[in-house]
Amino acid sequence: MTGRRRLWRWVLAVWVILVAVAGGLTLWLQDSTKPRRYGWQEASPTPSLPEGWESACANATPDENGQAVCFFRSR
Repeated sequence: MTGRRRLWRWVLAVWVILVAVAGGLTLWLQDSTKPRRYGWQEASPTPSLPEGWESACANATPDENGQAVCFFRSR
């Protein structure tokens, strides 16, 4: 076997190892950025409507199903 063939085999082997390590490192880093989920997440109860929402939504027109959309902004 000549020196050039041996050199090319070493270059190819190093390249294959680098590609495999880089691929594994990429997958590991992608997995580590995802949030961990440990069971169900607890949701807070639905907040109550602020006072005066009835008068602010009095002009809302219901649709054919009897439902109306009202946007109420409070601070």
